Amino acid sequence: TSPKPDRVSAADETRPQTHTDSIPNVKPAIHSRQRTMPAHSTMHGQDWTPVVFAKPKTAAARPANIAATAQQPEKRTSIVVTSKGISARKLDEETENLKHQTVPAELRLAIMRARTANNMTQKALAASLNLQPAVINEYESGKAIPNNALIARLERALRVKLPRVPR
Repeated sequence: TSPKPDRVSAADETRPQTHTDSIPNVKPAIHSRQRTMPAHSTMHGQDWTPVVFAKPKTAAARPANIAATAQQPEKRTSIVVTSKGISARKLDEETENLKHQTVPAELRLAIMRARTANNMTQKALAASLNLQPAVINEYESGKAIPNNALIARLERALRVKLPRVPR
């Protein structure tokens, strides 16, 4: 025989029993409006239309563009220079095959002689210079692109004067 409240609302009568009904001084939350999920699942705020960065040129647009460019003076582009001092335009116009510079034979032999005179293996020399052993192997086989800074480090490690590569 529990005391009944004076007023009972219609929401309380239709409300199902919960675990908080048996706990004193706890009032269950009664929402005046139930929230429902949308009837269809669309993503609001999303734009799924494709983005086109460049339109294809049509045959009708070409004559107008040609006439417009014929009236404009030729634009000058900046000259791009490579590390060897050759401009990019000259490189493009070059007809013969350009090759990377390789280690000359006298440098290859000097490195091998100095290394063997110091009783060092390629692996030991590479370890003393904090390099991969493949780098020393490439220099001694002539496949590497010569780097005078690395040649200077080899000179200090082997305590000999090695021939330098011209720039």
